[in-house]
Amino acid sequence: MYKTTITPRVSETDAVGHINNTVLPVWFEAGRNPLFELFTPDHDFANWKMVIVKMTLEFTGQIYFGKDAEVHTWVERIGNSSLELYEEIYQEERLCAKNKAVYVNFNLGVQQAEPIPADIRSTLEAHLRDPDEKRQ
Repeated sequence: MYKTTITPRVSETDAVGHINNTVLPVWFEAGRNPLFELFTPDHDFANWKMVIVKMTLEFTGQIYFGKDAEVHTWVERIGNSSLELYEEIYQEERLCAKNKAVYVNFNLGVQQAEPIPADIRSTLEAHLRDPDEKRQ
């Protein structure tokens, strides 16, 4: 599992005092930075590999300004050229959101999916989610 700490900003707070629902996809994406680095270590967008094809977000609690949140990111499934992630956001050890995201290892130059390289696959396997793993 990858863990990323997010410090909420005032600008992410809405009129009712909690973090706006449009912000959570951005926070989940921040939790994927270590994965982006696996596929594109030099961060060169001309050679970017990770293309999102699906995201399913479920809100389970409110998130507030003034308290850090933590994004947990697991690899749920690894296919030939795709991977599915399972993600959660916690604030004060309380589950606030769950998400699933599907990415494809994509070659922008030829506009097609490519198999996930063996070395990256091996690293991803170390972060596979155990469905019996106890959450916080």
